[in-house]
Amino acid sequence: MTGFPQSNRTYQILHAAAKGGYAVGAYNCYNNDGVMAMIQAAEANNSPAIIQLFPWTLHFQGVEFVKYVINFAHKAKVPIAVHLDHCIKPEDVELALSLDPPFDSIMIDASTSEPEENIRTCKAYVERAVAKGICIEAEMGRIEGGEDGLPNVDMETIMTNPDEASHFIKSTGVHFLAPSFGNIHGGYGPGGADKAWDLARLQKIHELIPGTPLALHGTHPVSDELFHKAIRCGMAKVNLNRNVRDGYTKFVAENAGKLELTILKQQGVEVYRKDIARAMDMLGSSGKA
Repeated sequence: MTGFPQSNRTYQILHAAAKGGYAVGAYNCYNNDGVMAMIQAAEANNSPAIIQLFPWTLHFQGVEFVKYVINFAHKAKVPIAVHLDHCIKPEDVELALSLDPPFDSIMIDASTSEPEENIRTCKAYVERAVAKGICIEAEMGRIEGGEDGLPNVDMETIMTNPDEASHFIKSTGVHFLAPSFGNIHGGYGPGGADKAWDLARLQKIHELIPGTPLALHGTHPVSDELFHKAIRCGMAKVNLNRNVRDGYTKFVAENAGKLELTILKQQGVEVYRKDIARAMDMLGSSGKA
């Protein structure tokens, strides 16, 4: 039997993507409609995929819902991992590490801490996660903006220092890195992501830690062309949220009360599925399962 981390689903999916020159979407799912749409899209497109949940889900929908998602994903016809995004609070990390079946991967977000404290925090959790077969993603630098469970910050983006990336990976043992290179959560200002992103910095980070798949945060709105440039700079995991759910929420808002609930859910999931399928085609993961 292959040992850890090679046996881990997220590890397998992202290393295959990095080697193959494509990226795999990590799709934020807030309810069962999102989970169904993502699994249906992955199976129809023969694409690997990652279901991404927030700590909010652990509390609002509860542990049993998360276990259902993990079991559902692992029984799909294609490789699907379940990832917990932006785990900031220690009590949320503890709850996440206690699950059985476990998450495939967890993002430990200690990026608001001082660099050495970030390293100590990540290292401590990596040692425990590895014992449970869980891979860890970490953020180096600070990705500005607001997202569910994340504080809003009004400060200049703290970008990842490429020359310190290797030290961070070696010191923590994390398996995937979310770099800060001008990408932000919650939308971009004038000039958009094209103006904000420092692709030269991203390329340098990738060159210095070529064996570590990179995770892209802050992807709305981003053009297909810019996504492709980021993939060429080492991005293997691309977090997608509003990019794929806005069509679904718009459909539900416009049709709630007009359609029978069963029809509303079926058609809503289909709208969601089509948008995810388009993202899979754009990222190059379709046909790679």
